[in-house]
Amino acid sequence: MAQSAILSALGLLALTASPVAAFWRLPCQAPVVVERADPIINPGVASPHLHTIMGGNGFGFSMDYAQTQASSCSTCTVQKDMSNYWIPNLWYAGENGTFTSVPQVGGVLVYYLQRPGNGEKLTAFPEGLRMVAGDSMKRSFGNDKESRAISYACLNFNGPATPETNGFPTRKCSSGLRAQVFFPSCWDGKNLDSPDHKSHLSYPVNDHAYGSCPPSHPVHFVSLFYEVLFSTDLFDDMWYGDKQPFVWSMGDPTGYGLHGDFFNGWDVAHLQKAIDECTSNSGRVEDCPIFKLTTNDVAKGCRIPPSIDEQTSGTLDALPGCNPVQAGPGRAVAQTDCEVSSVIGKPQAYFTDLTQTKGWSYVGCGTDSIYARKFTGASTSSRTMTVETCVDFCSGKGFSVAGTEYGNECYCANSIPSDAAPVPGYMGNCMMPCAGDAGEYCGGGGTISLYQKCTGSCQNVQFAVVGNSTTPAANSAPSVMSNIAVTSSATSKAASSQSTVPATAQPTVAAASASLSSMTVQTNGYYGSQSASSLPVISKTPASSADDGEATSAPEGVIAIPTDATSAGVSPTISGTAVTEATSFPIPSSVPKTNVTLPDGWKAGGCYVDPIRPRLFKFWAPFSGNEMSSSKCVAYCDEQGFPFAGTQNGGQCFCSEDISENAELKDEEECSTPCKGVKGEMCGGPGRLSVFTKLDDESDVGSKKKRHLHKHRRSHYAAVS
Repeated sequence: MAQSAILSALGLLALTASPVAAFWRLPCQAPVVVERADPIINPGVASPHLHTIMGGNGFGFSMDYAQTQASSCSTCTVQKDMSNYWIPNLWYAGENGTFTSVPQVGGVLVYYLQRPGNGEKLTAFPEGLRMVAGDSMKRSFGNDKESRAISYACLNFNGPATPETNGFPTRKCSSGLRAQVFFPSCWDGKNLDSPDHKSHLSYPVNDHAYGSCPPSHPVHFVSLFYEVLFSTDLFDDMWYGDKQPFVWSMGDPTGYGLHGDFFNGWDVAHLQKAIDECTSNSGRVEDCPIFKLTTNDVAKGCRIPPSIDEQTSGTLDALPGCNPVQAGPGRAVAQTDCEVSSVIGKPQAYFTDLTQTKGWSYVGCGTDSIYARKFTGASTSSRTMTVETCVDFCSGKGFSVAGTEYGNECYCANSIPSDAAPVPGYMGNCMMPCAGDAGEYCGGGGTISLYQKCTGSCQNVQFAVVGNSTTPAANSAPSVMSNIAVTSSATSKAASSQSTVPATAQPTVAAASASLSSMTVQTNGYYGSQSASSLPVISKTPASSADDGEATSAPEGVIAIPTDATSAGVSPTISGTAVTEATSFPIPSSVPKTNVTLPDGWKAGGCYVDPIRPRLFKFWAPFSGNEMSSSKCVAYCDEQGFPFAGTQNGGQCFCSEDISENAELKDEEECSTPCKGVKGEMCGGPGRLSVFTKLDDESDVGSKKKRHLHKHRRSHYAAVS
């Protein structure tokens, strides 16, 4: 049953202790990665145990707020939230001593609960705030607020509801086990973290879930509550002995050691606006009108490859890391006497490398439709399907593109339709094991793992990991697919209709790598072994006069973009760095002519490089493909309130509130991929965005003096002091 349906059926059993108040539920559709990583507790090194991590794909072994903003997608559906949410993952401990991973249903459902105390104002989390709830070493119930903040719901939709528990339920849960974590909501107003990762925060005076904040922690946040569902019912016929058989990844068979982590990556002003204006008590995130949502499919396809070479699912002889089962009741003891790899290496591949054995390369995870197949050259299916089987089949039929789908299907073609092409830098949801080899991946439902015969150099597409502890090499930047033959129209089958991505697209790789390298946090960077006095804090030190919110002149050829600045005056700093964003847009001296039908106030802005990681425009419109045109894309972005729109690769649409002042302008001919939906319109190109912008009445292209505004984010500490 879908997670949302489960919640609707159960109601808010865990939350009924307090009066009804406004709240919304943020759906995160899948883990972005399952790995021994915890940038809060163990920054820069491997974590002792596995976590299932949801949220932005900027997640890494070391993090700061800037890194969250480098995310190009998130498994959560609100577009301005690039936070990360994580808990340990669950295992079945077999009678024979083995451990089998328990399937997770979706990702996490995150409640944002508005529960102020008397006379208190709720504030958004500051940039880069870190929160931890629970204790991984706990093995018995403490009857304190932190212990009560951990709970479980044993679901049974065919029988009476049963009380929630603070440890693992001792009965079978016919509809699955829901793990629940409630975070502290009171803040000391200055520290983003603390040496124990907890003392900068506090639960309210009354209880863990509601009440007023203590004087030591006077700033009241919106309350955060996780629900993560696991399919324990799949193991109902495998119970043995007189105890329940499940353990957390840190070797906890009691359930009391459940813990949750949160790294804030919200646009803070946007979250504050939601807290102030979204007052519905329906819980539906759709009822908050200021949120722009991505589609579930896009969220599910947001992934990063793991960087520790170890098995993290299936049946194992021991839990990953060094985690023998410790039942307590005393606190667990960290173990170090087992030989396990904790090396953070190159990102692991979610594809099969055929470059040396067959001369074929992996080009990414594309899309397909059972109603209108995108790859129609030849096809086959087999219960023994592997990537090699499919490539051999297509090669034998004379085709140069092979794609595996749904585990056992194979499709062939000589080019990749633009509306089915992989999105550069986006891993996609091609995670289904091949029917003939569970160690290989063969697409998914509506997604297709694409391979192409090499004609020159033979290199697989690469996916950079923003948060790895080492600076990526140039060849680890996301590929721009410079050797892929892309068909501009699905109806054009002849070879003459194919167009190869121009060689001029290749510099994008270097640009993306340079951008990525500047964002990567080193192992000994943001945290390391810093003392408490050097932990990041929010200061009320005013920024320089250049950032005081006053209008200044912009250079010639720069268009001022109005921003949604919510306040001026005090500009907070984090570790001395002013929290401001300059938003300026270099327009070409001669705006290109266009036959695109544009809404009032919109103009063509030129052809720009999309460096992919991070994307030039990060808001991905929830439609693409056969109906795409620049006209429709601009209309959509305009309707959603964005001042920028961009089309790419013939069938993709992106929106943005601003554009980087470092955006790289290219010749218009590099944005010459025909739009899929309207004849005569162009929709960018591979690694290129056809940009359109909505200017205010005072901003004309080519004027010599423009307004130049800075977006300010005021600290919530300053706002409530």
